[in-house]
Amino acid sequence: MSQPHKLKEVALVFFKLGCFAFGGPAAHIAMMENEVVTRRKWMTQEHFLDLVGATNLIPGPNSTEMTMHCGHEYAGRKGLIVAGVSFIFPAVVVTGLLAFLYVTYGSLPEVQPFIKGIQPAVLTVIASAILKLGKKAVKNIELIIIGALVLIASLLGMNEVIVLLLGGLLGMLYFFLKDEFQSSAYSISPAFLLLFSSESINDITVSKIFWIFLKVGSILYGSGYVLFAYLDAELVTIGFLSRTELIEAIGVGQFTPGPVLSTATFIGYQLGGFWGSLASTLGIFLPSFLFVWILNPFIPRMRKSKILRGFLDSVNIAALAVMLAVLYVMTRETITEWQPAVIALLSAILVFGFKKLSVIWVIVIGAFLGYVLYLF
Repeated sequence: MSQPHKLKEVALVFFKLGCFAFGGPAAHIAMMENEVVTRRKWMTQEHFLDLVGATNLIPGPNSTEMTMHCGHEYAGRKGLIVAGVSFIFPAVVVTGLLAFLYVTYGSLPEVQPFIKGIQPAVLTVIASAILKLGKKAVKNIELIIIGALVLIASLLGMNEVIVLLLGGLLGMLYFFLKDEFQSSAYSISPAFLLLFSSESINDITVSKIFWIFLKVGSILYGSGYVLFAYLDAELVTIGFLSRTELIEAIGVGQFTPGPVLSTATFIGYQLGGFWGSLASTLGIFLPSFLFVWILNPFIPRMRKSKILRGFLDSVNIAALAVMLAVLYVMTRETITEWQPAVIALLSAILVFGFKKLSVIWVIVIGAFLGYVLYLF
């Protein structure tokens, strides 16, 4: 098959997935496996699993990076770009439209009850994600200790992003010394970006929006839900965004298919309108394209690197600790009346009692309950 036909097929496959891929990275990857391995035979099951493992060793959204790997395997580097853009595009467009509607009508009394219902529902969704990820992340007592240290540091007010990376580096050093492992492989996480922290200014420009989301996209390990912890440090603590606005952005992001990181488009629009949304979208996703482009040839070596796995295990447990700390603060600020308490309780019953229920429905039901309860 010619290259143009391959690129067209890549675009159609991943655009379709981008339109219907609800349910988080695990669901996205399962749908991808069905399309590219079972139905189209682009690669073997074993190689697909190698790619899944490799995405856990580099920063960025796992399911989005998997689309890029699959596109690269079938249609080369052009296929990488086409696959990533096609998968992201539907979510970005829908999220941008929701951002426009929110900024235009979100302050109206008719809309506010829905938004207030979404906030406590989001808290239960995040809590569920922490528990699910925790079952995989907690592998030994050393990781529990690292997680506890990161949790304490976060609750004491230290910058979440810096604490997370310090936790990862501490774990990497410990496991390196413990295993006396010698390797020429090094972590490619660009932690140096943290040296250039956000400036304390009154106004935020489009270039600063791009820089903030570029930093986050360059060091984002773990689930897309970890995004809210990074943005809490980069935007809320500085005063560019309120924590309530961040919770609402996460909630609105649940309505869209594709990667959770499309929430960046929504927040960018809140901060700087259309150009702000474009800057945040480019910033959050650009590192993933670069990482996959550069690292795809080295995947077999990375999969065998114990030091990289030690870093990843430590970063994952640190990310959960940061998420837990921010969830505590969010809960304290959100559950201030009986209405959000009731919505949070009912949402928890749905999330933990009906595990097959999509989180999208939890958000929808939370919005409906907000409208009903705030009538009283």
